[in-house]
Amino acid sequence: MQLVVARIGRAHGIKGEVTVEVRTDEPELRLGPGAVLATEPAAAGPLTIETGRVHSGRLLLRFEGVKDRTAAEALRNTLLIAEVDPAELPEDPEEFYDHQLMDLDVVLADGTGIGRITEITHLPSQDLLIVERPDGSEVMIPFVEEIVTEIDLDEQRAVITPPPGLIDASEAVVASSREEGTGVPSPEEGTGAKGGDA
Repeated sequence: MQLVVARIGRAHGIKGEVTVEVRTDEPELRLGPGAVLATEPAAAGPLTIETGRVHSGRLLLRFEGVKDRTAAEALRNTLLIAEVDPAELPEDPEEFYDHQLMDLDVVLADGTGIGRITEITHLPSQDLLIVERPDGSEVMIPFVEEIVTEIDLDEQRAVITPPPGLIDASEAVVASSREEGTGVPSPEEGTGAKGGDA
């Protein structure tokens, strides 16, 4: 199974180093010296990591054959893709690979269905689960312990306890019909039912 583990950013310095946006919880394993990675677009690779170091909180990589700033800049926005055994699990039982979370059913603690996970977005502060609702709308769930209380891979579900207003924009619409001046559109104005904007 192929997984995106990083995106190449701008060139750093004049000797071929690049910054990378890490998209894996195990950069030391996936992005270590000697790792051979496929790329998107495919014509840019495969790339073999020659060196890696952290500078000012960012991971810098140098690839074999990329010796100057011009060559490094040509790789900007290239995705780095690792081959991962689908049966492989993270060492920490509280961590999960993206492919394990994809398509899980998302339910409340009482079993009420919310939708299914269609994407995982990795932000600097936290990860977000993008959940598609039955009506086709999407809601963003912060992947934090306080909200995502259980991941059950056997049952293929994620149990959540969301704060009020996180899941459904229509809940805010109901509140606005009782309370004037909340800044939430009335049902007549329409909401688009886009959860996650709260």
